[in-house]
Amino acid sequence: MSKATASTDESFADILPELDYWKIALSLVITFFFAFFLAPIWTGLVTSFKTSAAVTGTTPFVPPGAGGFTLQKWGRAANHLSTGFINSLIMTIPSTIATVFLGSTAAYGLTLVDWGDRAQFGVLILFLVGIFIPYQAVLVPLSDFWINVFPLAEILAPVWELSFLEYDHARLLALTITHVVYGIPICMLLFRGYYMTLSEELVEAAKIDGATITTIYRRIVLPLSKPMIGVVFIYQFTMIWNEFLFSLTLIGSSSSPAATVTLVLSGLGTDLSGIDFGLRMAGALFAALPTIIIYVLFAEQFAKGLASDN
Repeated sequence: MSKATASTDESFADILPELDYWKIALSLVITFFFAFFLAPIWTGLVTSFKTSAAVTGTTPFVPPGAGGFTLQKWGRAANHLSTGFINSLIMTIPSTIATVFLGSTAAYGLTLVDWGDRAQFGVLILFLVGIFIPYQAVLVPLSDFWINVFPLAEILAPVWELSFLEYDHARLLALTITHVVYGIPICMLLFRGYYMTLSEELVEAAKIDGATITTIYRRIVLPLSKPMIGVVFIYQFTMIWNEFLFSLTLIGSSSSPAATVTLVLSGLGTDLSGIDFGLRMAGALFAALPTIIIYVLFAEQFAKGLASDN
């Protein structure tokens, strides 16, 4: 064996022991899952820019050619979903803010305020029970409540006479309140886990200085809650925005003036001629834009919240 070959073998022998095979395997696994989860998004994106002929004539994940590219699907999707998009924003933003605030105050009262261990434990159990009540179990009572027990459409009848409102918008208000009530328990649980990590000495020092319960929450607990607020806001906004079952139960039809974007999206691209997959993909991506924006805006707080919770 020549000296050059021997030196090459020795160099490989020196390099191989230094390789971190665990990191290499981990990188391969991460790359696989990254590609696995990215593939459907990429397929939907390229499909939304294809003509109907290109959708049927090309492989799903292959970009459209020069003759198969179109922006028409996005234009039609935006036009068809615009009303539902606005309705969802009107419903999701206030209901998310309300559930985050009420969940935070409830967690504060059950964690950092001492008003009786047994009473606190009993209320906490009620919150936990509320988390595990499935949507399907409350659909009939929920519909009956908003129609017969507390009919918002009749109670607020003068409001619907305004030019920019319609009678069906009472259902959208009922849907908003429903999401607030249903979202408080899980938001409370997330905040409670975070508040249990806060320094009790800080709260006790504030009490000694004469701070009231409200002052402690407003000046100490709430400012320290910013990371977890980001986490809970992203979670709750996504859940409410993407929810379909309550919308279908309380609003009923995608043709209603109060229909949410998910309700309208369910019938998009379907007619007697078949399914327009390009239009459906464009509509799905268009409907997902607010959640993407929320993730981008709260990304830093979301990361801090997860790190502090651990």
